[in-house]
Amino acid sequence: MLWLDGRLGAETVAPFDLTDRGLSLGDAVFDTALALDGRVAFADAHLDRLVAGAETLGFSVDPDRARAALRALAATGPRLAIRTTATRGTGPRGLKPPAEPRPVLYATAAPSAAALAFAPLSLWVTGIARNETSPVSHLKTPGYLDAVLAAREAAAAGFDEALFRNTRGRVACAGTGNLFGILGDRLVTPPLADGVLPGIVRAEVLGLAGGVGLHPEERSLALPELLAADAVFLTNSLRLIAPVRAVGETRFASAGHPGLARLVAALTDRVAASCGVPTSRVAEAGGP
Repeated sequence: MLWLDGRLGAETVAPFDLTDRGLSLGDAVFDTALALDGRVAFADAHLDRLVAGAETLGFSVDPDRARAALRALAATGPRLAIRTTATRGTGPRGLKPPAEPRPVLYATAAPSAAALAFAPLSLWVTGIARNETSPVSHLKTPGYLDAVLAAREAAAAGFDEALFRNTRGRVACAGTGNLFGILGDRLVTPPLADGVLPGIVRAEVLGLAGGVGLHPEERSLALPELLAADAVFLTNSLRLIAPVRAVGETRFASAGHPGLARLVAALTDRVAASCGVPTSRVAEAGGP
């Protein structure tokens, strides 16, 4: 499904100006959210991040229009991945942004497999570095080629996802999610300054940690410290919490870790409350 200019369409093909800077330069931001039975999980947080991302780039997104897009698309299926994109709009040749941008907002919805939620995965440590010095490292923009190439590399090696370190060798993130390690009673995740996206589920997990007996810490992690963790997992809006069963040759029993099981249960409750659905709708694919 496609939402464009307030209209829904079954096709995802629409007229598009080839001078749009989102297409030609990646001058855009986007957001991906989970919708269950007509409601978007953590909708306000997703909208706030989209609006803030556009402001960082120097153009505006109307939050009411973006919310209307989310609501319209969420009503079109039982379990959906909704991607909302805002570009700066058209502009003359060259890199300099136009003085008066004319942003374009559109959104698409596609079925999201229930089996994706809480499913374990394996990580391949890529040699491609995350550039923590770039302001874009904290934004969701269409410039995903590093992640695309790392995903191809991980798949060729027999792994599900790529793990990125930054230019200083510190653990940063996975190709499509934030990384966490459980070390004793501490729940550690890299800080935003290490080239990390402020994930919506990342924030939820940090907020839930204390209630399940874990002490949250945002601090830099060297790869050997992560490999010595009791459990490792990644978060994103569709996978929610994905226990990591391996990072390269290092194996983990993350799925059986009691602290992680408590986090899964707590996050399931939060998603269910946000969408107004029973917990069985969130975790119908099973726990970790």
